[in-house]
Amino acid sequence: MLLIPCPHCGPRPETEFVYGGDARVKRPDPSNSSDEQWAAYIYERENPKGQHQELWLHSAGCHLWLIIERDTVTHAIGSVRAAREDQQ
Repeated sequence: MLLIPCPHCGPRPETEFVYGGDARVKRPDPSNSSDEQWAAYIYERENPKGQHQELWLHSAGCHLWLIIERDTVTHAIGSVRAAREDQQ
């Protein structure tokens, strides 16, 4: 089991979180995107080996969306930050 260091609540077990997908995927602009761009956004995902940025929701805690850098081979967690920090 992963122990995720929530910046608000401290280290918590992964069972308190919900995986939200690849943090690097950007939603297409609804006003000028083709069906092909939407299909790629919805269905096409990489399956990286090594360091990867993921979105996680602390659903059983502070309800904060986090961006977690995790190694997909060892599951070692590197950096953790609030997703809202990327929007500022």
